[in-house]
Amino acid sequence: MDAGSKMNPLLTLEYIQTEHENRYFDRKSAKIRVADLAPLISAFANADGGTIVIGISDKKRTLEGIDSVGEDRINEFINAPKDCCKPMPDYKEEILQIINTEGKADRLLLLHITGCPDRVIRTVNDATWLRIGDRTKEMLGENLRNLEYSKNARHFENELNQDATIMDLDQELLAEYQKKVNAEDISVQQLLRARGFARNHNGKEYLTNGAVLLFAENIRQFYPNCRVRFLRYDGTFAGVGTHINIIQDVNIEYPILRILDKARNYIRTQLRNFTMLNVQTGRFDVVPEYPEFAWVEGIVNAVTHRRYDMSGSFIKVSMYDDRLEIESPGRFPDVVTVENIKETRFSRNPAISRVLTEFGWVRELNEGVKRIYSDMEDFFLDPPVYTETDQSVRLVLKNNIVMRSMRQGNRTVANVGEDIWEKLDELEKKILTYMTNRGAVRRHVIEEYTEKSSKTITTRLNHMIELGIVKANGNKYDPNRTYEACNLVK
Repeated sequence: MDAGSKMNPLLTLEYIQTEHENRYFDRKSAKIRVADLAPLISAFANADGGTIVIGISDKKRTLEGIDSVGEDRINEFINAPKDCCKPMPDYKEEILQIINTEGKADRLLLLHITGCPDRVIRTVNDATWLRIGDRTKEMLGENLRNLEYSKNARHFENELNQDATIMDLDQELLAEYQKKVNAEDISVQQLLRARGFARNHNGKEYLTNGAVLLFAENIRQFYPNCRVRFLRYDGTFAGVGTHINIIQDVNIEYPILRILDKARNYIRTQLRNFTMLNVQTGRFDVVPEYPEFAWVEGIVNAVTHRRYDMSGSFIKVSMYDDRLEIESPGRFPDVVTVENIKETRFSRNPAISRVLTEFGWVRELNEGVKRIYSDMEDFFLDPPVYTETDQSVRLVLKNNIVMRSMRQGNRTVANVGEDIWEKLDELEKKILTYMTNRGAVRRHVIEEYTEKSSKTITTRLNHMIELGIVKANGNKYDPNRTYEACNLVK
């Protein structure tokens, strides 16, 4: 029995049977119609490439094998990229010897589809597909036009760097990378080749730009614009000339896998906490200037998706009294727009994005952008604002402490009405405001939040239930019982 793929050492038998499907990997039963492979082949080819494993059931992930369908059907699977797509994408087939679920010798078929950076791969019926996360999505209308346009450009991260060698890379980072992807049993060179970060050209092996951007020990030597420039302004505008008002100007220059930690740790020291009177408790609360996830994710997205080929351009983080701006070189990648950024994800630098995903910085399925919006709302701040020019993308996070306070109080009072609100004591107002803004919560969470005893909280909850402004979910003996504010707004 084979231990796994020889073409990609990361695709072990355990991986292809147990790992969740993602943007680089999908499994199919041998019972699938050959024509039904066409959208998946098109999707992988139009994105960053990927591997289709045939012979494993989609849902149960059992090792069915392919021998039961016969050699004719197996040959049809092998020829599917050629027969079902136009133009034919580059691909390689691979057979793995296995023991199937019935205990018999059998085989799996792996189709390694190569990403096509300079052409669009369609199915024979003229449909165009794209792999986004673990989904295979048909491209239509403007999305299709944007994809076609993007295919005229090459991926800078995939171009060869003829000046750097593996000795120019940070060996500690490389060792950490091996550990992250469970590839400690293969050499660094093998890992870089498997992930497309090293390729042979005219008999000599070179690193890609992506490898150097991610792992270089001295990034300034190769890409001096791989940096985050932090500017702190005194006031709400950027002065010029005799009115220049920059009070902090710091360049953070590191390879991509170092720069995120360094930028986060430094900028965190520059942001402020506010002491604000809580109208519900009568006490002063310490409130962060911005939710940390929002601005960190903004920087992560800038680092991940910026254009690294633009000379003289760098990521700029500008801090004003009333806002934080994060500006990234280059327009939105491919199918992403200001209007669909919450729902659409497509990377300009897929190889870099993949590594940052494995290190826990980048989140799949666009979860990060959605949470920027939700965290700003939870902090009673205005929604984030994305703008796009011919040269850059800018994210603006507005800070309005006064408005935050007003929204927090007004939302709760408006829901229950002033008459009922006046019947509540200060602790009840605090609990109700918390539930109004957080949704259903368990009692122990409220106890931790208020620092009050179980008896005290139970008494207050029961009173608000009697008033009809709080409801309990589950019976009183249910350990998972939750409480939430009733939606009384008509």
